[in-house]
Amino acid sequence: MKKLYTLFLFGLIPFLSHAQDRLTGRAFTTRSEILAQNGMVATSQPLATQAALDILKKGGAAMDAAIAANAMLGLVEPHSCGIGGDIFAIVWDAKSKKLYGLNGSGRAPASLTMETFKEKGLDYAPLLGPLPISVPGCVDGWFELHKRFGKLSMQEILQPSIDYGNNGFPVSEVIAYQMNNNWERMQDFPGFRSTYMPNGKTTPQKGDVFRNADLARTYDLIAKGGRDAFYKGEIAKTIDAFMKKHEGYLSYEDLANHTSEWVDPVSTNYRGYDVWELPPNGQGIAALQMLNILEAYDLKSMGFGSAEYLHVLTEAKKLAYEDRAKFYADPEFNQIPVEYLISKEYASERRKHIDLDKAAREYPAGDIEKGNTTYLTVADSEGNMVSLIQSIYDEFGSAMVPDGLGFVLQNRGQMFNVKDENHWNSLAKGKRPFHTIIPAFVTKDGEPFMSFGLMGGAVQPQGHTQIIVNMIDFGMNLQEAGDAPRMRHVGSSQPTGSVMTSGGSLNLESGFSWEVIRSLEEKGHRVEFSIGPYGGYQAIKFDPIRKVYYGASESRKDGQAAGY
Repeated sequence: MKKLYTLFLFGLIPFLSHAQDRLTGRAFTTRSEILAQNGMVATSQPLATQAALDILKKGGAAMDAAIAANAMLGLVEPHSCGIGGDIFAIVWDAKSKKLYGLNGSGRAPASLTMETFKEKGLDYAPLLGPLPISVPGCVDGWFELHKRFGKLSMQEILQPSIDYGNNGFPVSEVIAYQMNNNWERMQDFPGFRSTYMPNGKTTPQKGDVFRNADLARTYDLIAKGGRDAFYKGEIAKTIDAFMKKHEGYLSYEDLANHTSEWVDPVSTNYRGYDVWELPPNGQGIAALQMLNILEAYDLKSMGFGSAEYLHVLTEAKKLAYEDRAKFYADPEFNQIPVEYLISKEYASERRKHIDLDKAAREYPAGDIEKGNTTYLTVADSEGNMVSLIQSIYDEFGSAMVPDGLGFVLQNRGQMFNVKDENHWNSLAKGKRPFHTIIPAFVTKDGEPFMSFGLMGGAVQPQGHTQIIVNMIDFGMNLQEAGDAPRMRHVGSSQPTGSVMTSGGSLNLESGFSWEVIRSLEEKGHRVEFSIGPYGGYQAIKFDPIRKVYYGASESRKDGQAAGY
């Protein structure tokens, strides 16, 4: 504890700075929930929120607004997302009263093999450069979603981003901070400096007016030429030539052969609420596994922020993530036992491994026979709701920007296991890698309750679980559930091949008491303290009685929830 006190004195762990609403006294509320009747948008950047809101006011559907917001985020938040990456969505269609899921993840290049990595002496795919680049699925995902749920033309939807790309926009605070954390290791990769370092020295600073005319032109090509402009036209040809020039593997044929997949969301019932995620190759069902394990405990009596709650939450995470490391992969290549993994029966068996007094150093995966980011959500006047997440994986993805296109290619292929060909997530021709980005949705008695997500790599299932528990067990409102301090456990076994043997580390955000920290350490948890890596939350809740939307936006981001 002497070490913790020293860290506190030097400002490295500001634990006692509880956020509190000065009017209501609620412990964690930084601001009010946003209320509106006709439409609601929540994104991580106000310009994206406003672009989407304008689309709704023009008579656009929730999907039109979601695509407009996503396109704007690719411009104003380029280190996290963009059309060089992948997309997933859960859509509530008010007419059919049904949820639809879209898996818009791209596949491995046909010419990239396990042997490539062996020849290079690599046990893991690198983060940067041509090796981790997989097919970008975002644009095809846009058009699939738009074809089924959109109203306005793609030109109308993309025009706000085209205008801001040409005319410029002031870079917001958190985004400027995150962009400036990474440019030094990326500046020498092809196209990066000319696109994201306009002054030749750094990426834009807070308040700098940043223009990306190349991306504006690319958006205009897509608006006029459709998805084929990206996958078969000028853009595809440019990417192909760029990759050949820089000894890459992604080809024109890989792009031309790409397709998205409509999938059925899967769910578990948690204390009367149906929580929905998408099946693998994403990690969404890890949240369902965690909730199933936690449901047997009286979390409300334990209390938010207690050592007892944080302990069982952490151990549930460790258990679910062992299965995540072993079983989550592309279902086209594996028979993944999704229904059993998210069953109450399986949770009962897994729960037996938890010792309420001791943190486990390792857990077995289940024995069963034979996968950085931006999140946004939109709701419209007809009751349609969209939960959408889109990513280029790591910050600035592969750091490679095809000539004149204005966007970086993702490095999602870094998540493949490239050393064990028998692993479910091993690299293979045309295979989709394990994915971290996951949208979520909650229904109650067959009606929409909440569309939400929490971006942030491996923290996402942990964050989804904490939001649900905060609202259902601890009675927090939509904004408070996101503002409350979070935990993030790191060090679990990974789908790329690493194995947890030491129990990992429990990272705690400011807001937890010294007594709780001491108790967790006594249980054997390695408690660490970090600022920042706890995810980014956006949410919309629907009140079916008053017909009112509630919006909430992450206080750790630049974002905004707004309605009309």
